[in-house]
Amino acid sequence: MRGIPRYHEDRRERYLSADEMHAFIAALDIYGEENPNGANALRLLLLTGAREGEVLKADWTQFDLERAVRTKPSSHTKEKRTEHVSLNDQTVDVLRAIKPEGASGPLFPGREKGTRVTLRRAWVQTCKRAGVAREVTLKGKRRTITRYKPLLRIHDLRHNFASYVLSEGASLSTVGKLLGHTQVATTERYAHLLDKPQRDATNAFGRIYANAKAEGAPNGTGQGS
Repeated sequence: MRGIPRYHEDRRERYLSADEMHAFIAALDIYGEENPNGANALRLLLLTGAREGEVLKADWTQFDLERAVRTKPSSHTKEKRTEHVSLNDQTVDVLRAIKPEGASGPLFPGREKGTRVTLRRAWVQTCKRAGVAREVTLKGKRRTITRYKPLLRIHDLRHNFASYVLSEGASLSTVGKLLGHTQVATTERYAHLLDKPQRDATNAFGRIYANAKAEGAPNGTGQGS
């Protein structure tokens, strides 16, 4: 294949619409009655934009709930450097609700020892309840088996967080720090999501234009000369 140009492939990007977000949160509440640990881990992914491994490896010693800050050790980050990340109020509320008396060790311990290693089942069940999964029928040896395939990946919750924060006017630099990016270029993939700031900016000139047109109209008719 050397010397043969590759086909261009756009980055895969999938986000939850407002309706899907509502349905996903409601599904988490329902699934939380069956599996509270799995539901809470997914809540933290949704609320923080953290990577799955960063949440599953999280330790109570990393969190200062009074200051609403998480300190990620270098061994737990993709960039291999210590990070200090601000937490929103909803994340702090979740952590306070699940924090046991005299908490120490991992937030989500495994069945035997160490930390939980996957959220696969929790993810599939929540997406199924939220209506963001499609039904797949497989032929087994004795009977037909029905499975559900989520319409987005668990990592897309990270993209979802970035898209909503950017749409509210946050800068690429700020979002990059929340996501733990060391290079601004890494965050620039979300630049096209800055809809609200761009819309506000162009509307600002639109108002200037409208005012200038009104002031220049003869006899206040609103028609230019």
